[in-house]
Amino acid sequence: MPANNRTVDLLVEAFDLNQRRKFELKNAAGDVIVELYFKPITRADRKKAQSLAGTDEALDISTQMLCQMAELEDGTKAFASADAAKLQRQLPENVLNEIELFLFGLNQEADLEEAKNE
Repeated sequence: MPANNRTVDLLVEAFDLNQRRKFELKNAAGDVIVELYFKPITRADRKKAQSLAGTDEALDISTQMLCQMAELEDGTKAFASADAAKLQRQLPENVLNEIELFLFGLNQEADLEEAKNE
């Protein structure tokens, strides 16, 4: 390690926070409804989502995180913060869970499919 490189700088430089993963949300017929893109989550993102959610409830925080992090292909935000409540009320929970699990990198099946397609 060169003397002028601090450990924190080496760590930060090693990871690209602009690299996005794509999630395709499909309807029951298998047709793609929308493609969502996600950059890596930072601790600051998580703290911001918790603050915006105004609670320690994990489900509320994860939906707020989804609204904060989801992007469309052109980089614009897919949701507004206020959309969290509507997503929780009017979207089937299994669909919301699928998107949020992908957001947090916990949907291994979708990751495998993405790797196969590349």
